[in-house]
Amino acid sequence: VRIDAAGNSHSIVGELLRAVAEGAFEQVVITECGEVRLAKALRAFADTAPVPVEIREDRRFICSHARFRRWAADKRELRMEFFYREMRRETGLLMDGTEPEGGRWNYDTENRRKLAKGVRPPDRLRTSPSALTREAMADVERLFPEHFGDLDGFGWPVTVADAEAVLEDFLTRILPGFGDWQDAMAEGQPWMWHGLISTAINLGLLDPLEVCRRAEAVYAAGGAPLNAVEGFIRQILGWREFVRGVYWLKAPEYGKRNFLDADRALPWFFWSGETDMACVADVVATSRTNAYAHHIQRLMVTGNLAMMLGVHPDAVDDWYMTVYADAYEWVEMPNTRGMATFADGGIMGSKPYA
Repeated sequence: VRIDAAGNSHSIVGELLRAVAEGAFEQVVITECGEVRLAKALRAFADTAPVPVEIREDRRFICSHARFRRWAADKRELRMEFFYREMRRETGLLMDGTEPEGGRWNYDTENRRKLAKGVRPPDRLRTSPSALTREAMADVERLFPEHFGDLDGFGWPVTVADAEAVLEDFLTRILPGFGDWQDAMAEGQPWMWHGLISTAINLGLLDPLEVCRRAEAVYAAGGAPLNAVEGFIRQILGWREFVRGVYWLKAPEYGKRNFLDADRALPWFFWSGETDMACVADVVATSRTNAYAHHIQRLMVTGNLAMMLGVHPDAVDDWYMTVYADAYEWVEMPNTRGMATFADGGIMGSKPYA
């Protein structure tokens, strides 16, 4: 359904109801969604629809809801590191028998090298928009010309083939440097050595466990050091699965948490980029162009600043959800309220990142 089609309800449930009413389906099969509000609406639709509705578990994740609840049930504190170790044991990723490969679970201390003068991140593979994608981009340009964002730099994969190409390029050319400079920032360098596959995984174009196993195979073949491969796998098997588990475990109350009683409005420069703070101006500018920022920019620049300014977490949530192509509520909210602003009071992390 085109965004400006006559009768478009601008609602997933509304369009399902219309399709069923038109007799288009004898049964509806839905993958569970990524936010509490929509999940509630889809359950209500399933209860009242005139045709059978099946809501299936989301296969874009490694850890099921039930598995995460079992892990969390006896924990006084939820800490990613211990969840991550459990997932390593269960999947066998980077394991040497019952012990972690290399003798350590986590090589985070080896992911913090400063970018030496003269070292430049490699150029990155960007995909060319298909005819259908360009058609959608034209609709966006026509209907939302004043909105935040820039279509000229769009190069995200929207097909499995494109996502595979981006992943393979990362594994063969980029991954070896990811470990050393995972936490580095440089002006005008939005990509650094990051994977650029979060949108593809979240869309279901890449399987997260397969991605991790392919990275592990690169390490086994001597194509990348352990600090790079472990750090990369930790982002997917650890953080991605953990934040999703926390979201569904604590929802919907999690979205109401405001531990620091932050109540200020989001400053306009988060949208305009007009500020003397060079790092903030750079992150806003490249976020506008690419709908992307790497995790250090999100956590330590925009997120940290929003916390120190006392911006209400609802406003911070709205900004991240609006700006980034890989933002879904299940991943955005725990990262924003838990890691960036400490609005959850310590559910995600032990202390604020101020």
